[in-house]
Amino acid sequence: MSHIYKKYLKRWMDILCSFSAILLLLPVFLLTAFLVRVRIGSPVLFKQRRPGFQEKLFTLYKLRTMTNQRDEKGELFPDVCRLNRFGSWLRSTSLDELPELWNILKGDMSLVGPRPLLERYLPLYDENQKRRHEAKPGLTGLAQIKGRNALSWEEKFQLDVEYVDNISFLGDIKIILLTVRKVLLREGIHSATAVTMEPFTGSKKSNELGNTKM
Repeated sequence: MSHIYKKYLKRWMDILCSFSAILLLLPVFLLTAFLVRVRIGSPVLFKQRRPGFQEKLFTLYKLRTMTNQRDEKGELFPDVCRLNRFGSWLRSTSLDELPELWNILKGDMSLVGPRPLLERYLPLYDENQKRRHEAKPGLTGLAQIKGRNALSWEEKFQLDVEYVDNISFLGDIKIILLTVRKVLLREGIHSATAVTMEPFTGSKKSNELGNTKM
């Protein structure tokens, strides 16, 4: 049954749920987009290439949460300086993720799966961590209900691979319901040392192995 869901039914659930959510949440999206334009600036949408299923690149859409404040040299200020109160609120409520419903409808993403991360991280994954790309990236996932940005990168990747190995209808429903709870409680938004999450610089085990060889 899990195989049938993974191969056929999961995509149909994504289409039905994303299309319904887009229709229902369109007024919320339009109002939020207007507020982004007024309080943060334009462009309202943040677009970035991200690796998806089998590491195939796609354009991810989100609502912008950071300003374009720059120093006298024209370089962007650090994230903590560009993330104002409104942008922080958008992230805490996950309203900035609304445009990803379009990615789901298009087939770039799924409702549930490993989160789509930065393209520059691809060479940094070890062989097991790369397996997170054996499923479509998701709007939410197992790592998001287990701690979100409060987890270490290694813990997140371990949960991503665990999800890939155990995709099921009931598992996805449970993750979706627990995600709603997490969003309402605004848990795990920040890591211990950053406004969102520190950049991934490679697996600790891989780094230790590299240092030993040196």
